[in-house]
Amino acid sequence: MSSVTRTYFTLSVVDMARAVAFYRGVLGPVVRVESPTWSELKLGEATVALHTTPVPSPRYTGLGVEVVDLHAAYHAITALGGTILSGPSPDPTGNLSYEVADTEGNTFTIAGSTPGAVVDPSAPPTPGSAG
Repeated sequence: MSSVTRTYFTLSVVDMARAVAFYRGVLGPVVRVESPTWSELKLGEATVALHTTPVPSPRYTGLGVEVVDLHAAYHAITALGGTILSGPSPDPTGNLSYEVADTEGNTFTIAGSTPGAVVDPSAPPTPGSAG
């Protein structure tokens, strides 16, 4: 029997430079390895690999990311070419979450806290209301 030494989750991308710029812009300095065909993002204790593919199509990934500043992440997603698909959806832990798509069509959930604020679920997060 062999022991697992590392686990990673792979997202397919068409334009690696564009995808790396998107994740760097939304999530900060998370790029651990960068090349034209394979890049790795360190997201907390998880590794997410980006791998080039010639077939562009939206993909459900199951990936979820919790951020410190949901307001900044929300606006970075749209500014960097991503799409807000749905949300915000409040959860019992006090977070808001959005379903979003990156520049390559990969969908994921981005969530953040809403400390002590009454949040209008139809509006994007605002300073002081959503982390």
